[in-house]
Amino acid sequence: MTNTDTSFDVIVVGGGPAGLAAALALSQTGARTALVARQAPYADNRTTALLGGSVDFLDELGVWSSCRDRAAGLKTMRLVDDTGRLIRAPEVRFVADEIGLEVFGYNIANAILVEALERRAGELAELTRIAEDAESVRSDAEAVTVTTGSGRVLTAQLVVGADGRHSLCREAAGIGVSRRALQQSALTFNITHARPHHNVSTEFHTPHGPCVFVPLPGDRSSVVWVAAPKEAERLSALDDDELSAAAERQSHSIFGRVHVEPGRHVFPLAIERPQRYAQNRIALIGEAAHVVPPIGAQGLNLGLRDGIDVADVVRKAKAAGEDLGASQVISRYGAARRADILSRTFAIDVANRSLLSDLLPMQSLRAVGMHLMGGIGPLRRLAMREGLAPSWRSSRRAG
Repeated sequence: MTNTDTSFDVIVVGGGPAGLAAALALSQTGARTALVARQAPYADNRTTALLGGSVDFLDELGVWSSCRDRAAGLKTMRLVDDTGRLIRAPEVRFVADEIGLEVFGYNIANAILVEALERRAGELAELTRIAEDAESVRSDAEAVTVTTGSGRVLTAQLVVGADGRHSLCREAAGIGVSRRALQQSALTFNITHARPHHNVSTEFHTPHGPCVFVPLPGDRSSVVWVAAPKEAERLSALDDDELSAAAERQSHSIFGRVHVEPGRHVFPLAIERPQRYAQNRIALIGEAAHVVPPIGAQGLNLGLRDGIDVADVVRKAKAAGEDLGASQVISRYGAARRADILSRTFAIDVANRSLLSDLLPMQSLRAVGMHLMGGIGPLRRLAMREGLAPSWRSSRRAG
């Protein structure tokens, strides 16, 4: 397709990893697809732990082959109670080979992932890449109109909103959103360390949230340190030597001497959920459809599953000759995503609340739950499989 086209079957608005992946998947359904988003290098050094199904999806899109050698495999997930409370949970280790896998997934720099997705987008003749921001989105009974920053007017049967938590597409669809700010912020940065990580991701549970050290290639790890907002800001304001020492203490020196790499970011945590996932010819994916704390590596993995499901709905509707934006079509997308998103959001919220709670009964329940997962093989293996992807989802897709 050429950049002079103005009419499409589907327009994806938003060029983050979820939007790029969805655009690639949609273009492979035979739908005339456009991706509307500025094209710029990814601005920071944050990373994402991609779990098994996400890696398979990226492989199907022809993206993973250029990422694999620049990502670190996650063979073991280690949970350590570092609350110092009277009632503490035992350490739990989840090992991939216990459920027949070499790795649970891979940790990769977002910049590398976005670069690979952009490169693949440029290779597909079926995908029109429009490197501009959407200025406005307007939906009516017949189509959705997207106007770009330069004044270019595009139309489509269906728009996929991948434009983040302040989504223009969600607003155009008339979809309300519930928001609950958490009294927590996440500080992210990367480190080099003297001792190898052995592909083990270690999550220390503190009274204010988890601090997780996730392997990167070489003797490097990414750190997501959840703390009270003022504490996160204090840590972020430390100089490199001071933050290195703080990270070394928090890691209990399991990596030996630690050095902080350039670049750190603090962002407030919240849980956000729209009233519905699709309406008025607009379907929502990524952070337009769900915002969750960075616990259990669920955020982008959920967003990639959004892309899988919206492409699946479009593929089937196109084969049946249906209007891709018709209410009965996009309602199938909402139905496909609801249980997955709600169950993940609930589990993350409960895990976070149980960690923050000062109530002894809640601490006891958490300790018992961790003890059962650590000590009972079938329960531990079930937890591992469900952490990668809901089992009901796998069986449904296989059918």
